[in-house]
Amino acid sequence: MRPFLLLASRSEDAAADGEYASFLRTSGLAEHELHRIRLESTPMPEIDLEAYSGVFVGGSPFTSSIPREHKSDTQLRVEAELSGLLDVLWERDFPFFGACYGVGTLARHRGGVIDGTYAEPISAPTVELTEPGRADPLLADVPDQFSAYTGHKEACTQLPADAVLLARSATCPVQMFRVKENLYGTQFHPELDLAALVQRMDIYRHAGYFPPEEYDEVLAEVQGVDVGAAGLILRNFVARYAR
Repeated sequence: MRPFLLLASRSEDAAADGEYASFLRTSGLAEHELHRIRLESTPMPEIDLEAYSGVFVGGSPFTSSIPREHKSDTQLRVEAELSGLLDVLWERDFPFFGACYGVGTLARHRGGVIDGTYAEPISAPTVELTEPGRADPLLADVPDQFSAYTGHKEACTQLPADAVLLARSATCPVQMFRVKENLYGTQFHPELDLAALVQRMDIYRHAGYFPPEEYDEVLAEVQGVDVGAAGLILRNFVARYAR
């Protein structure tokens, strides 16, 4: 099998390694089946898509909707590199899955609007499939309603014109969408289980994803929530596109 590729941009080693471990665990891939490039530390090399089954983009501390003058040189470089890659992925309709920062990257590339209107603190909302979502092969065996972990400062308020809405929630109307047949994005984090979420809460406690003084309350809210159906989406992606 050709490996999948994870494009990451978390500068904290613990967060970056935790994200990679979460994608491995939830997708069922072995390390040799999931290559990783940390874009925050190195420019994106030339990528031979024929060597890969699909591309993942994970979460990021970058906020894409802030004014350009407030973005670091590293963020601007990463955004430009991802946009250039998406030009090719979209043209080829190549398998792509973007989670959180990845969904915003895909939406902005296709002309959607990303802003802070539907930001969500770390939580586990109920996500509901749309009618097209119920028919999408990536959501096979996923129940019409399921729980998923979220935590983001921005979200999609206007879908790209060529996008199909697949899932929504009461607090965030765009939780998952698809463009063409094979490019997907989720606002929620399908890769996370509770232990991985707690690690992120510890690392990003003072980063604005939840009031730090409410750590115990947030933890109590997300404990005991079954997010297994969200993880099934990643496994479906791998099963569908592995080649």
